[in-house]
Amino acid sequence: MVRDSRSKENRKKGGLGRGIEALFDDEPQIEETEEVQELNLSEIRSNPYQPRKRFDDKSLKELSDSIKENGVFQPIIVRKSVNGYEIIAGERRYRASKLAKKKTIHAIVRKFDESQMMEVDFLENLQREDLTPLEEAQAYEMLQKNLGLTQEEVSKRMGKSRPYIANYLRLLTLPSKTKRLLQHGELSMGQARTLLALKDKDKIDSLAKKVAQEGIPVRKVEALVNEMNAKKPQKKAIKKSAFIRASENQLSNKFGASVNISETKKGKGHLSIDFTSAEELNRILDLLGVDLDCLLYTSDAADD
Repeated sequence: MVRDSRSKENRKKGGLGRGIEALFDDEPQIEETEEVQELNLSEIRSNPYQPRKRFDDKSLKELSDSIKENGVFQPIIVRKSVNGYEIIAGERRYRASKLAKKKTIHAIVRKFDESQMMEVDFLENLQREDLTPLEEAQAYEMLQKNLGLTQEEVSKRMGKSRPYIANYLRLLTLPSKTKRLLQHGELSMGQARTLLALKDKDKIDSLAKKVAQEGIPVRKVEALVNEMNAKKPQKKAIKKSAFIRASENQLSNKFGASVNISETKKGKGHLSIDFTSAEELNRILDLLGVDLDCLLYTSDAADD
């Protein structure tokens, strides 16, 4: 007989209530009022909330070959629906049995409402060994949205701390390019979490690409992020209007010196003329018609 489940050592542990956690046991407990039934595969359909659309063809074929030889040892769990039955747990056994050209399968029929069906499917998804950090984060988000749970409630159902859930959910705030790197395994959970600390969010994608390409360890990523955060952001230069630029050019030509005009959105601003020596300053003042001797005489007279 074949058992379609991973060993308990390899499973991800969760603090689920026994009512739902038991669905993922190697040998689900059968209550006294329950019995294993033999159902037609044609009457069974997948869980409508099943987020997993792809199944490994090789492992499914291996399970199918074993079912041909030994049958299905562990019954699947289903619920009654309008047109037959819907799978609660045991999607792989169901698919492998169909692949093995079986007509029937052993099953336990249980009463589950929509909320329970949805939760079971998310939990079954979280049991996968090949789950990426981003997929795990998306599963927690779906539990929140579809079941109306808070982070605290999700953490209790998962048997995880609230910071653990929060750290995963924060991954969903990463920019799209960085999320793709994380999804494809080019970034680790630790690297991605460290990138979230970057103050300038527009630079996350470029830094993530550098980290992925060079394989920079988490500690060095932290150092890079701290270094970038320590730099004072440069003020964005306000684009000058055509009138201001033309005025600068004309004044520069008139004075033979560099002229800068800055203007605020409210129309205020300042004008500056560069000079490199006292002689050049005097020349510019002459062009402006400013008589320094007269100014100095007036100032001295006022002091007396």
